[in-house]
Amino acid sequence: MLLKLLLLLCGQPCEPTALLLTVSPPRPIEGNAMALTCKTQLPTQKLGVPLQFFFFKDGSALGLSWNNSSELQITALKRKDSGSYWCEAQAKGLKVIRSRRIQIDVQGVPVYNVSLATQPPGGHVMEGEKLALVCVATGGTGDITFRWYRGALGLNLGAKTQPSLTAAFEIPAVSEQDTEAYYCAADNGYGPSLSGLVSIAVRIPVSQPVLTSRAPRAPPVVGDAVELHCEAGSGSPPIRYQFFLEDVPLGSSSAPFGGGASLNLSLTSEHCGNYSCEADNGRRAPRSEPVPLCVAVPAADRESPTPPILEGLLGGFGLTVMALFFCCWLKRKVGRRPAKDPPRSPPSPPPREFTYVNATAPVQQQPLYENVNVVSGGEVYSLVYHMQQERRSAAAPSLRTQTQDKDPSAIYSGVKTASSSDDDYEDAI
Repeated sequence: MLLKLLLLLCGQPCEPTALLLTVSPPRPIEGNAMALTCKTQLPTQKLGVPLQFFFFKDGSALGLSWNNSSELQITALKRKDSGSYWCEAQAKGLKVIRSRRIQIDVQGVPVYNVSLATQPPGGHVMEGEKLALVCVATGGTGDITFRWYRGALGLNLGAKTQPSLTAAFEIPAVSEQDTEAYYCAADNGYGPSLSGLVSIAVRIPVSQPVLTSRAPRAPPVVGDAVELHCEAGSGSPPIRYQFFLEDVPLGSSSAPFGGGASLNLSLTSEHCGNYSCEADNGRRAPRSEPVPLCVAVPAADRESPTPPILEGLLGGFGLTVMALFFCCWLKRKVGRRPAKDPPRSPPSPPPREFTYVNATAPVQQQPLYENVNVVSGGEVYSLVYHMQQERRSAAAPSLRTQTQDKDPSAIYSGVKTASSSDDDYEDAI
């Protein structure tokens, strides 16, 4: 009787007496994976029948149907995955058994090491460009809420919540009023973490520059020092100016505090052309209107070849002039005698039809001078021939009386020499 009872009990398949639900890792971290395992007290092969499993959380099934696997993987945990878990198992022809409930708390990591970056980098942006304020957290789990603030008073610009360590806030077109200090905050439920202040400088693009030239004369000549001055009416410093002759760069100069800049040139004949300049402060480089500058070449420096015919004419003219100067010099040398030479005896006057001596006539012709000789001292004696018509004069007796002691055939003149080029003559009768 006892043997039959044992055969009857062992002839039926053995049922699992209990289920045990385990979790790995014991303290799951938000963002990581978690594994749930449903275990029986007896190995499955000893039960004699295969088992199927189902997992639940807070009364909700974690799956669509029964599964032959005794393990459930949950990836990328969130804090909302915290709750009460259990599992169930069943075999064909056997009743469903349930494990005990376990409480699982998903641990979150507070955000930390929050910083603010800008795009474009460096905190410098041109007026009208887009500015992106990028808030970055080095670590933190779960959904993170990012907020951006402007100025020391913390004017709230906007907020975003997303399961990411990075978020950006954009200003589509900045203006000069957007020059300010900015910061951001990140919070995943454990309290906000703040970034440091980042200063944003909105730069004004340069306007079209104006080029002027300063020269000591107009037009300048070769060798003159010319100053080229380029200046933009508006634009944030520093500004870099580039100078051009046509399209060839001549040099550059910077204005670190704004205003214009100059370039000095020592002109040569090759500096004639159109000059221009560019102004650049980081975004674009507008160019000035061209300014023409013509360099005059001095006559002494001009290379103008003389035609052979003209050279011959000039040469012949030069020889002629030299010959004339030589003849004049020779004539003056022959005409002058040393003071110690004795005076020559006066030659007989040339035959004239009427020749009168020591007579005074109302109308006189030009006297003739001949054989001018330096006798002594500063006096020069000349023999003067004077022609006049025969005419009786009442004053003749008195004239004869005055000239009794002189040669009646000559007219005496005293000559005073003022200079070699100007002689004054005075009659001494």
